[in-house]
Amino acid sequence: MTREKRLRMRRRRRRRRILALIVELIVLAALLIAAYVIMKLKKVNFHSLDADKLEAYRDTGPYTNIALFGLDSREGEIEGGVQSDCIMIASINNETGEVKIASVYRDTLLQQADGSYEKANAAYNRGGPQEAVSLLNRNLDLDIHNYVSVNFNALVDAIDLLGGIELDLTEEEVYWTNGYCAETSRIVGHETTELTKAGRQTLDGIQAVSYSRIRYTAGDDFKRTQRQRIVLEETARKAKKADLFTLSKIVDQVFPQISTSFSINQLLGFAAHGAGYEITDMSGFPFQVTASESVLDHWGSYVVPIDLAANVRQLHAWMFGEEDYVPSEKVTAIGNDIIYLTGVTADSQAIDTDFDSDEDGAAQQTEE
Repeated sequence: MTREKRLRMRRRRRRRRILALIVELIVLAALLIAAYVIMKLKKVNFHSLDADKLEAYRDTGPYTNIALFGLDSREGEIEGGVQSDCIMIASINNETGEVKIASVYRDTLLQQADGSYEKANAAYNRGGPQEAVSLLNRNLDLDIHNYVSVNFNALVDAIDLLGGIELDLTEEEVYWTNGYCAETSRIVGHETTELTKAGRQTLDGIQAVSYSRIRYTAGDDFKRTQRQRIVLEETARKAKKADLFTLSKIVDQVFPQISTSFSINQLLGFAAHGAGYEITDMSGFPFQVTASESVLDHWGSYVVPIDLAANVRQLHAWMFGEEDYVPSEKVTAIGNDIIYLTGVTADSQAIDTDFDSDEDGAAQQTEE
């Protein structure tokens, strides 16, 4: 073998060793990143659900449906025994990455696990996420298998770590936001400042959460659910632009205040596709409702769906594109029970709950 051939062979062996070393370093880096992410995710409170008791009605194909609960938890409870002040359904189209979010009005009269009828937010108080998820499946013909619960303290922390979010407030909303700030600040233990003007401005965590809790302006609780959707969307938008250092701080501070039934592997899957998800539409449910203080054997004011089956049909058309969806016999029976308890029929006058076209509505909030 000539000297030149020996030199060529040595160079090839050296290149192979360098290439092997680079591959090993890449694999090692990937393993370290995965270990770091898993370590972070272990801060979340994992709570498995009994699949046999979720009453999931049907497979909705390429959609992943998730129940989201915002808890009015004064002592940090996240597994039950507290009211779910905010109830949302996030539906992810796994083929397009589009996400639609429906807010279920917390005072909506719906059938509970024991067959009784009570406000939707009572389910979480009675049986934690297990009963709250099954309530949504039972009354809306859904196939929700997982949930995420968070108390308002966590939302305050996340918004503060993101440097606040931009919202557009009316004079009336400024007044009520300032009013709610005192209680929210006392519960969470964070200080804030008073808002001094209306218009588009950056709100800190206490201010943003206080804004989302307002229920005394025109639109009452219906308008409040829209504010909650706006805050959620703006927080998600800001988080997508955050750097890794900020996201790491959010994980450390916020994840211990979250409860979910998702496994670590499932959360890793969502994280891997997070950049491809986009909230494309939001709405309140039921679409056609009225308010009633005359519910048989009940006391207090309720949100009553006008023809529950028709509302469920509209939900499936809006969320899944199923224009010809036929509600289940269960939903039809529940709808008939609601008519018996309230006297509210398909001919009843509906309350206007569509605020998306208002000057201070979501369309303006989401402008870049």
